[in-house]
Amino acid sequence: MILIGFYFIFVRPPLLPEDLHYMAMSGEQLRAAAPRLTHWLGWVFTVLGGYIGGAGVLLVHLALGAFGERRPYAVLVAALAGILTTALMSVANLAIGSHFRFVLMALTAVWVAALVCSCLNTRRRHSTH
Repeated sequence: MILIGFYFIFVRPPLLPEDLHYMAMSGEQLRAAAPRLTHWLGWVFTVLGGYIGGAGVLLVHLALGAFGERRPYAVLVAALAGILTTALMSVANLAIGSHFRFVLMALTAVWVAALVCSCLNTRRRHSTH
């Protein structure tokens, strides 16, 4: 998530070809209709990238702390964070037919797999005690 945040802040252009395709407009039509849109979107994606990267930093902290200490709320917090970030972004990208939908779905799958492994590991530890 930290890397995705950096991508949104430093690499992602304001409009991707798929954005124009979804809106059924050319870049020239959009610039004529809303000349400041790309500048505004640059700020929007900078803020979005900051939130995504910040969520990633908090999740690293959660992983190092609450997961390491086997806190019961750790999986719930990580699941909610995953639903509100990677999963929601995946659903939105599926809805618009994004070229990045499979990358985001893969990240969501890794997230889900990590949570399942954590739950299985916690169950295994509790059943041996």
